[in-house]
Amino acid sequence: MDARNYQAFAEGWLQAWNDRDIDAILTHYTDDIELRSPLAAHLLGDASGTVAGKAKFREYITTVFQVFSDKRPLSLHGICQGVQTVVVQFRFDGGEGAELMELTGSGRVQRAIAHFRSVGPSDGDGS
Repeated sequence: MDARNYQAFAEGWLQAWNDRDIDAILTHYTDDIELRSPLAAHLLGDASGTVAGKAKFREYITTVFQVFSDKRPLSLHGICQGVQTVVVQFRFDGGEGAELMELTGSGRVQRAIAHFRSVGPSDGDGS
């Protein structure tokens, strides 16, 4: 994947989340997706924070949208590309995050590890 493809991937991924379009989100992932996320740990009550398989991932996304019913748009902050990996850095109201994604040869996410940081009064404005 070249730099333009990484950019297009990140923009499409964020747009799908911003549109709250679960089917569009899922097109970015393989059937055997494995996600580890502190948000998943919190929402699912599982300290491992692991969501495995597309069916469970769909349920997780549905839960995220139910809990965060107020639409919180994500904005692209940066992209770091690796060898069949990408880190998408993004901002949202109240915080920022980065997701490391391991990609298949076809450019779909097989494994993702999410990271978040809340932006509070002592953290500045997040810039």
